Amino acid sequence: MLTKRIIPCLDIDQGRVVKGVNFINIKDAGDPAELAKFYDEEGADELVFLDITATHEGRKTIVEVVKKVSSQVFIPLTVGGGIRNVLDMKQMLEAGADKVSINSSAVADPSIINKCSNEFGSQCVVSAIDVKRIKDEWIVYTHGGRKETNLNALDWVQEIEERGAGEILLTSMDKDGSNIGYDNELLQKVNDLVNIPVIASGGAGNLRHLYEAFNTGKSDAVLAASIFHFGKFSIKEAKEYLISKNVSIRL
Repeated sequence: MLTKRIIPCLDIDQGRVVKGVNFINIKDAGDPAELAKFYDEEGADELVFLDITATHEGRKTIVEVVKKVSSQVFIPLTVGGGIRNVLDMKQMLEAGADKVSINSSAVADPSIINKCSNEFGSQCVVSAIDVKRIKDEWIVYTHGGRKETNLNALDWVQEIEERGAGEILLTSMDKDGSNIGYDNELLQKVNDLVNIPVIASGGAGNLRHLYEAFNTGKSDAVLAASIFHFGKFSIKEAKEYLISKNVSIRL
């Protein structure tokens, strides 16, 4: 059995960590390098750094911030936001990222997944998907959740895997920042369709929600922000709880 992972998420806007609800109502949560170091010492399994306005503002991820964050951690670091091509991905890996997340650019040109996977290996390519439920369908959104596409998320995840992505970061926009739990129905459907790891994102409000994402949603990892950023729970508390529920996780 593969060990499950807990991954704090650092959403970055103008060089600061922020947290919102349903992708809006953003508030400050601290300095990225300081938080990264804190989570590394706390026992997080990985970190995700997302420059949430880079694509919308038509700019690249802030490289200097990535360098500062990567210098503070000794756990795997995934970086995303504003990644448009192989050269952008190369720049992030050289700045200290272990994996790079691509979203809007992959929807615009799916071949970027193939190119990045062929160049750096699928283990470096994380395909991020922002999803909103519209009637009875899960629809993919891009540009930080600002643009609706005509892509069905369940079709898209299968194409992503076929093109060489090594992992999927699946965010429910409906649940994001809500603290009411992950979209386990969506997670379960996606995990039944693909064989690559799926990271659950959007909705964690308590420790039971993490367990449900693993148990019901069948996820390989959980991404969380506000429950950790604002001191509601520690990584250690989360891991001890999950171990008590017989989840295989590194303490």
